[in-house]
Amino acid sequence: MTTSENSPAWPDLKPTALLVLADGTVFEGFGLGAEGHAVGEVCFNTAMTGYEEILTDPSYAGQLITFTFPHIGNVGTNDEDIETVNMASTLGARGAILRAAITDPSNYRASRHLDQWLKARGIIGLSGIDTRALTALIRSKGMPNAVIAHSRDGKFDLDALKKEAHAWPGLEGMDLVPMVTSGQRFTWDETPWQWDKGFGRQENPEFNVVAVDYGIKRNILRLLAGEGCKVTVVPATTSADDILALNPDGVFLSNGPGDPAATGEYAVPVIRKIVDSGVPTFGICLGHQMLGLAMGGKTVKMHQGHHGANHPVKDMTTGKVEITSMNHGFAVDKTTLPGNVEQTHVSLFDQSNCGIALKDKPVFSVQYHPEASPGPRDSHYLFRRFSDLMRERKRA
Repeated sequence: MTTSENSPAWPDLKPTALLVLADGTVFEGFGLGAEGHAVGEVCFNTAMTGYEEILTDPSYAGQLITFTFPHIGNVGTNDEDIETVNMASTLGARGAILRAAITDPSNYRASRHLDQWLKARGIIGLSGIDTRALTALIRSKGMPNAVIAHSRDGKFDLDALKKEAHAWPGLEGMDLVPMVTSGQRFTWDETPWQWDKGFGRQENPEFNVVAVDYGIKRNILRLLAGEGCKVTVVPATTSADDILALNPDGVFLSNGPGDPAATGEYAVPVIRKIVDSGVPTFGICLGHQMLGLAMGGKTVKMHQGHHGANHPVKDMTTGKVEITSMNHGFAVDKTTLPGNVEQTHVSLFDQSNCGIALKDKPVFSVQYHPEASPGPRDSHYLFRRFSDLMRERKRA
């Protein structure tokens, strides 16, 4: 295509998407995905791969994700790399913020362009902004509340967007689990993906595990099934008596979004009763945080959170360092843990707590996501540890 004599050499393209921070700062760019606007907390994720898993992770409910890697969408999307169990349920992430425009997919597994996929999922996207500047702002000032907006005609009520961003109360005190938990009990038997074979099925389970769904991810369930577990998934509000009535060999406390102290109002008493029963218990992410609360510890809101696939964590029990995937904006305050709780894992980025274990019961948890594979499988041993605890208890 050639440029006419009357056309400007550098066309002045009109912004079709905005990111409006609570302090009034405005980033202008170009819209992707769904039109409309959404409010949430802006975080940044440093992963170079796995954007589809990130955008379908229920733990991101209430958040707008800034991807620091500039080339997002170049391998398209498919029907396998999703983490939400029920894709018809409420969304996880409310928005996606990218540096570069999305290119046509180039991958043999791709079935859909990311832009089309975002539209279908109702996720608002924004590209063409300096994500390095936004990331630097978050590192300096913390994760801001903001509104992301997309309109193809480029018309926005900026004053209204600023007021909405300023008025949103933020994630502290928010229980977002009701948005993402399952509505009823179900079983899971799908095992991890294998090259050229796809997903398998667990046909001869050794253990009966009850997983409490605070926003559980598919690959957690797959790894549990891969360790020989028949998994029964129950809603987040299920009572301890109903969980124990299923005669579990082990109980799993899942990941999820929001403030653990808020969800803990109803979850912590249940967790305490499960722990007191002596049943082996394993928690991840939000499940880890609420186990810490149940044992008498406290949680704190983090400055910028940990979101990415390159986070080094030290296992204090072995001295080994794992490269882990993380997604959390709250953390267990290690200074508040009681004497019967041992800190087992520590972030090498900021020394924040990343794992605990009870000294007198078969109970442990980690803050990061061992089901993800950035290491690539540095942390899968935790699922074996869980199965070993169940096997040991069955033999006793």
